[in-house]
Amino acid sequence: MVLLHPFPFDRRFFRDCALVQGEHHRIVVPDLRGFGESALPEGGFSVADLADDLAELLDTLRIERAVVGGLSLGGYVALALAARHRHRLSGLILADTKASADPEAARLARADSIALVRTAGVSAYVDKQLPRLVAASASDELRAQVRMLAAQPAAAVVAGLEALRDRPDRTAELPAVTCPTMIIVGSEDVLTPPAEAEAMSAAIKGALLVCIPGAGHLTSLEAPLAFNTAVAAFLGDH
Repeated sequence: MVLLHPFPFDRRFFRDCALVQGEHHRIVVPDLRGFGESALPEGGFSVADLADDLAELLDTLRIERAVVGGLSLGGYVALALAARHRHRLSGLILADTKASADPEAARLARADSIALVRTAGVSAYVDKQLPRLVAASASDELRAQVRMLAAQPAAAVVAGLEALRDRPDRTAELPAVTCPTMIIVGSEDVLTPPAEAEAMSAAIKGALLVCIPGAGHLTSLEAPLAFNTAVAAFLGDH
């Protein structure tokens, strides 16, 4: 199984999930370009580039097929992998993500976020986003953990925002997904709300939809037991 972290984090985001699932499965948790210990190439990157990186990584590790799970940005990468390298998938987990592209208002907001990172730094951007990343009931300890994990290089955060802004709409591609699929969403997710998850579930034949009560956008951090239980059940079934 491959776990793809959200933005703006790195592989440490899925540490606990990898430890739990790793008791029974081989788990691969990469740093996406520019994040964690992964280098940032000149000229930035696209979500499709990240999907191609993953296909190359699977080649390097001699893994023919894998269950690929991604949260938020990781979900966008997983959907791009399904479109560009479908034969590499034995299963798909899409958590707190969506198939649609950014509407114009969201694209403009990305531009504002890029300007904020460049002028005030990553921490200022994360503080502004924090109320949208976690549920209102999230503890101070969890919020501090999010801030710590999101301490990434400014250049990578800017490149990531550009990639998110420019990603294509993959809604029309969803019916072509034929591997076992599970969609997870927090009931309090305001960035990729349950309606988006329901739309993906309706478009992918046989997809399982799991809504985690009380969780916001970062379900695996906010509700680790519920998240890991759902993932373990899906892996066990497929």
